[in-house]
Amino acid sequence: MKKKVLFGLFVLVMCFTIIGCGKEEEKSKTDYLVLVNKQSKLPEDWEERIELVDYTNGLGETVKIEKKAAKAFEELREDLKKEYSDFVIEADSTYRSVARQQEIWDEFLNEKGEEYTKKYVAVPGTSEHHTGLAIDIKLDKNGTIVYDNDEMTAEKDIFSRIHAKLADYGFILRYPEGKEDITGYGPEVWHFRYVDDKEIAKEIMDKGITLEEYLKNK
Repeated sequence: MKKKVLFGLFVLVMCFTIIGCGKEEEKSKTDYLVLVNKQSKLPEDWEERIELVDYTNGLGETVKIEKKAAKAFEELREDLKKEYSDFVIEADSTYRSVARQQEIWDEFLNEKGEEYTKKYVAVPGTSEHHTGLAIDIKLDKNGTIVYDNDEMTAEKDIFSRIHAKLADYGFILRYPEGKEDITGYGPEVWHFRYVDDKEIAKEIMDKGITLEEYLKNK
């Protein structure tokens, strides 16, 4: 009788443990559709939960990117590299901690003043780079590195080819032209955002909408 009681208690404890672990595992999952913009701040526990990896680009520079986003980006890069010989994409600006953003904010505030800082620097906690899912790229054009924003914007043919493949790897163009009133930022042809789901990425890209618009109508 005692053995049955003890066995029953053991089973009960194991059930609670498994359920608890399941909840913990569910809690730790990354929300690849997390919205971070001027109105929506980064979730408070995000930086504790995000799984970052070191990613070394083709120029030997190491940056930090969310694990799945890093793998998908490398696959996108290799696909483009095989198909086109006139350029290679390289990861440039990626994960940036809230603490680092605060340092940048303070530096600009001291050097440029409040008006300039508010216009050009994201408020700490509202930059999409905090997520680890955003990747700003630069171009390697036969050994010439193109990273200036205006110069990249002028590469319309190259970026049209890059953008055509983004959804195949779970990426979207985060700040498209004509959506400034929604995103709060001007067009950035170089800023890609990983959403993990290729079908969602395809819907966003095919419709030419923003992440904000997709989530609003979800």
